[in-house]
Amino acid sequence: MKIILFQPQIPQNTGNIVRTCAATCSGLVLVHPLGFSTKSRWLKRAGLDYWDGVTVEEIDDLEKYLINNPSFFFLSSKSNIPYTEAPYRSDSLLIFGSETSGLPPQYAMRWPERFYTIPMAPQTRCLNLASSAAIVLYEGLRQLQFRFPENSEKKKDKQILIKTEEVTGT
Repeated sequence: MKIILFQPQIPQNTGNIVRTCAATCSGLVLVHPLGFSTKSRWLKRAGLDYWDGVTVEEIDDLEKYLINNPSFFFLSSKSNIPYTEAPYRSDSLLIFGSETSGLPPQYAMRWPERFYTIPMAPQTRCLNLASSAAIVLYEGLRQLQFRFPENSEKKKDKQILIKTEEVTGT
């Protein structure tokens, strides 16, 4: 699975999500523009040495990225369907909005059936992004009976940063 962060604003959240990705053999996709530099010391500090072995992609166009991915889910406080009802697969993409503005309405208009939520008390606005990502990712892994890839040994490679445009040639 991969976690996709749409225009994240807080480097510490992204760093903590990197740690979750490392622990679960999951990838991370960051959708530009970011509210911080990927060289930020706060980002690196929150992710500690977990950056090694986590594949991190940076992209500019989320819709274009989703075209070739049949299994993706948006997580939003504006949905009524619990995240536990999503039919997760090992190649699922879990998409979270910006900490400050969430997801743009265009995605809910185009893919309303792919929106899920983490149930919360009515007076609560939202959970922390890193906490939300961990909750949903671990539910997906639970549904898959926590099967990790066979080659899930910790990689000693440096992190990989790929621009989608470089991969597709556009």
